[in-house]
Amino acid sequence: MDFRWDIVLSYSDLFLIGAWITIKITAISVAIGTVLGLAIALMRLSSFAPLRWLAIIYTDVIRGTPLLVQIFIVFFGLPGLLGRPFDPMTAGIIALSINSGAYVAEIFRAGIQSIDKGQMEAARSLGMSYPKAMRYIILPQAFRRVIPPMGNEFIALLKDSSLVSVISLPELAMSGKIVYGAYYRVWEAWLPVAAIYLVLVLTFSRLLAWYENRIAMKAHR
Repeated sequence: MDFRWDIVLSYSDLFLIGAWITIKITAISVAIGTVLGLAIALMRLSSFAPLRWLAIIYTDVIRGTPLLVQIFIVFFGLPGLLGRPFDPMTAGIIALSINSGAYVAEIFRAGIQSIDKGQMEAARSLGMSYPKAMRYIILPQAFRRVIPPMGNEFIALLKDSSLVSVISLPELAMSGKIVYGAYYRVWEAWLPVAAIYLVLVLTFSRLLAWYENRIAMKAHR
C-alpha cells in the first residue's frame, strides 16, 4: 500500500482542530446532560405521578430512537417550530445533550436506588426534610457510585459525536470526510481519524481508572 504521509501532514491542523471541537462538544454536552439527567432521575423517583410519567416518556423516547434521527430533528425540525435557525455547533450540542440526559438519568436513578433505604429513613427520623436528606445524605453517596458508568457515557458520547458531521459541524469525523473528498484516499483520510479517536478514548479511560482508584483508596482510609 502506497500510504501518502504528505497528505496526512498537510491536513494535520484540520485533524487537530476537529479533535478539539469533538472534545469541546462532548464535554459541554455531557455537562448539560448531567444536569438534565439528574433532574430527570429525581422526577422519575418522584411520588408525583405526572412528573414521574413525564420522565419515563422522555427516557423511553430518547433511548428508543437513533441519535442520528435526533440530530436531524433538532437541526432541521426545531428551527421551523421556533422560527429561528440553529448553527451546526448549537444544534449538535442540543442533540447530544438531550441524548446524553436520557442515559445519565438512568445512571443516576440506578445509583440513587442502590443506596440503602434505611439511610433515607434515618435522615427523616432525625428531622431532615426529603430534599435535604437527598442532597446531603443520598446524592453524595450516589455520585461516587455513578462515576464508572458516567465515564463510560462520556466515552460513548465522544464516539457518537461523529454523527454530527452529517450537519457539517467541523469536528473530527468531518475532517476525515474533507480529506477523503479532496483525494479519494481512504487510509490517508480515515486512519488518522481512527488513531485520534483511539488516543482520546484510551487517555480518558486511563484518567477515569486513576480517579476510581483514588476514590477507592480514600474510601478505605
